[in-house]
Amino acid sequence: MKKIMIVLFTCLLSNGIIAAEDWGKTGHRVVGEIAEKYLNKKTEKEISKLLNGHSLAFVANYADDIKSDRQYDGYKPWHYVNFPFGEKYEGHHRNENGDIIQGIEKCISVLKNNNSPTEEKIFYLKMLVHFMGDLHQPLHIGLEDDKGGNDFQVRWFSDGTNLHTVWDSKMLDFYDMSYTELAVNTDVLTKPQVEAIKKGSVLDWMYESRALCENIYGNTEIGEKLGYGYMYEYMDVLRFQLQKGGIRLAEVLNNVFS
Repeated sequence: MKKIMIVLFTCLLSNGIIAAEDWGKTGHRVVGEIAEKYLNKKTEKEISKLLNGHSLAFVANYADDIKSDRQYDGYKPWHYVNFPFGEKYEGHHRNENGDIIQGIEKCISVLKNNNSPTEEKIFYLKMLVHFMGDLHQPLHIGLEDDKGGNDFQVRWFSDGTNLHTVWDSKMLDFYDMSYTELAVNTDVLTKPQVEAIKKGSVLDWMYESRALCENIYGNTEIGEKLGYGYMYEYMDVLRFQLQKGGIRLAEVLNNVFS
């Protein structure tokens, strides 16, 4: 039996079914769970119909789950955008296969179109939930040279890893709270603070994540051993990124369905 399990696990790996996730599954579910709190009644009703009663947290990792299927390879560049520090997205050569900005715009366009088939709306709604999470992961607005921090080697306590993975999952996993616990324990915000977070465009929110990405690079060295001090400096920042992602996801969905 043990040999069978080992063979099965090996097959899963070789076929790409087990893969690295963006924000980790926990982070994306946090964004979806927080968004639920800010949806208006009409939006809740429309989403419930499209998702057959499932929550945004339930579908939050769909865009990662389909990476194992080659027919969806064209969507992989939609999870991020890379351009050099000091340059603007608008002036940089865009990936002809798309990026996170173009991906989010496509999702919104399909959902707003009354002529879009229901199955197409369901697909792009699931994708939108995920991409809005990715938009707030700062290393997804990173540098092409090191593949968004994937080639930026560091140590997490005693384990070798990379900067992208630290922000995707290492800090959240070390914090050791479920997505529901993290969603419940968000910072208390006043109504004006929530409204301020909602303001702006997808492009504005991208630049906000970009500024954080530059800050991270300025405070992290290649080969550095990260641990408790790094958690102290950045864990609250990470939690707030997830909170903003949820609030803004709800804002986008309310605009789409209202």
